[in-house]
Amino acid sequence: MRLASLALIVLVLAACSSSKPSPPSVPPSSPATQSAPVTASPTGGSAPPSPVADWPTYHGDFARTGRAATFPTPKTLRIAANIKLDGQVYASPIVARGTTYVATESDSVYAFDNDGRQLWRRNLGTPARSSDLPCGNIDPSGITGTPVYADGVVYVAPEYRDPVRHELVALDATTGTVRRRVSVDLPGTDPDAMQERGALTVAGGRVWVPFGGRAGDCGNYKGRVVGVPVSGPGAPIAYTVPTPREGGIWTPPGPVVDAGGHLLVAVGNGEHGRGDPYDYSDSVLQVGVDARLLDSYSPTTWGSDNEDDLDLGSQGPVLIGSQWVFIAGKSGTGYVLRQGHLGGVGGQVWQGSLCRSFGGAAVEGDTVYVPCDDGVRAVHVDASGTLHVLWHAADSIAGSPVIGGGRVWALDQQAGVLHALDPATGRSTAQITVGVTSRFATPALHGDHVLVPTLAGLTIVAV
Repeated sequence: MRLASLALIVLVLAACSSSKPSPPSVPPSSPATQSAPVTASPTGGSAPPSPVADWPTYHGDFARTGRAATFPTPKTLRIAANIKLDGQVYASPIVARGTTYVATESDSVYAFDNDGRQLWRRNLGTPARSSDLPCGNIDPSGITGTPVYADGVVYVAPEYRDPVRHELVALDATTGTVRRRVSVDLPGTDPDAMQERGALTVAGGRVWVPFGGRAGDCGNYKGRVVGVPVSGPGAPIAYTVPTPREGGIWTPPGPVVDAGGHLLVAVGNGEHGRGDPYDYSDSVLQVGVDARLLDSYSPTTWGSDNEDDLDLGSQGPVLIGSQWVFIAGKSGTGYVLRQGHLGGVGGQVWQGSLCRSFGGAAVEGDTVYVPCDDGVRAVHVDASGTLHVLWHAADSIAGSPVIGGGRVWALDQQAGVLHALDPATGRSTAQITVGVTSRFATPALHGDHVLVPTLAGLTIVAV
């Protein structure tokens, strides 16, 4: 990044308070300055990671692999820009057609060009405050879930106050103009108890918005995924976890889109416990794009896991090739499931002690990099579905990892440090201070930049 561009970032961000978009200095379609464009298909299916130069959704593709095949091998790390925004950033940045989009808890969405220059900012409303909510640990609570890009549109799901409510908002990716607003608060729950924390995705011609509860598990909430037609007309549809209360679909990766175009979601603790009827909580569920339940898995301990808050809902499912699904959660147990037949209650292929996992894993081949709360682990799943631990990173490096340039990139969130880990050993080969981040922050990779969401805004690391 040029020094002049860095100075311009500071001046623009300090002065900008208008939501009126500024014209980009380079046309978005210019092949001389943009990465190969990526269009997230509204018909579903996970985009193959290898040819993807952009990062249009959480962890780069709809399968949430977290892998950037075109990322360069890092030589040195340096801060290209520390960009202060109008609110905390919990969502991952996304990149499409060379433009970076960042959403804040102040209900604003920003667009930046390849040099970090602001193209536009759009404020969508007033976020909810803690005084408006029955519980929670994000204040204010605006846009928390990672946006998704599809066919020239950026989709975000803001939360507002007076009254507390949630919308899906479609923004023109070039100008920031609001194309459409759709309420995603459907009957059967209390909007102030529902939190939209998981990443949005696109499948079956719909944008899918996941919901769980707030920190504290208060109020009348239920896990739910709401599907809104991409084309515009048509009412939203939804799958709701059939538990009397709770069962949140809240983990930051949101739904994973499998090879058949279906949604895989991780579900948290439900209302039912030991001796109660099974309520599809503490589970991995496969949901069709018509919002019907297709398949499910829960451990035999689902009832006691619910009672002890040891559910699977804290980590997103991981697809390994065309055969396996890996999942871990709060209990410390890891599970390997079979794609296409998750196994119902107790039907796992393998289970064993692993770690407490929170956030989104990354996968390359049959190796999964797991965001354990005592340090990232690399695990290998062999041809029989058995899991083997390869290495364990330093305890403080617990952030949701991504892969690029022959490195595994993960955050020490408490110290605000980005690490480049050797994928063979887990040893940190380079590190740089990026600023304090949220517990579930995960980087995005694009060009030769690592894009890190922070509680002050966005830090761009050049490699």
